[in-house]
Amino acid sequence: MEPKEYELMYKVEDSHWWYQGMASMVRNVIRKFCWQGKTLRILDAGCGTGANMRMLADYGEVIGLDLSPHAIHLSRRRGQNNVMRASVMALPFASESFDMVTSFDILYFAGMDDELAFREARRVLVPGGKMILRVPAFDWLRGIHDEKVSTGHRYTLKEIARKMEHNGLQVIFINYVNTILFPLILLKRLGEKLLPCQTDSDIAIDLGPLGALFRACLILESRVITRISIPFGVSILAVGKKSLR
Repeated sequence: MEPKEYELMYKVEDSHWWYQGMASMVRNVIRKFCWQGKTLRILDAGCGTGANMRMLADYGEVIGLDLSPHAIHLSRRRGQNNVMRASVMALPFASESFDMVTSFDILYFAGMDDELAFREARRVLVPGGKMILRVPAFDWLRGIHDEKVSTGHRYTLKEIARKMEHNGLQVIFINYVNTILFPLILLKRLGEKLLPCQTDSDIAIDLGPLGALFRACLILESRVITRISIPFGVSILAVGKKSLR
């Protein structure tokens, strides 16, 4: 990812509608599938600029890692000092070290071996531990933002489920998310192809009052994603469980 994108993420993660909406979805998934009130040992594998670590700290003790030295620097500037530089494909921890591993918009990067990343996540989980994954959906939704953040691949639900199961993670939840806004995002992607005048990534666009409306849409959606199966969306959210033995 371009250093400029990390700087932009650092500036907007606490206030941007998309990040706030996604955090609401992740919180609901954690509470339903991963947290029973006890302190968890959590690894944020691909912590970026550290905003998700602060959210995850409500559920346990969090360690973050990222391959980008620029991301690590920004995480520490945010006050997240329990971070290190490492790859999600070679986690520098002993087996069965964590109750939960999170990976938010990481495995889709160009050059990523997602199968190896899944195996590494499973290795460091305790028996019964959970991996929470979020990735972008549908390769035909590629746009300017994907170029800016070095997207290698966007996934389908079946593809993620197959990869998790193949690498020893039982899928206990999986769904498309960011569905309410899907038509608008699809129109935006088509517009980029027909009129390629946009040069900035999606998070650089200031929507003004519309941002609050979009955030409300995602928060509303977060309340139903664990109850109904959704056939499409801009992203995929999944939880995989390591077998007890």
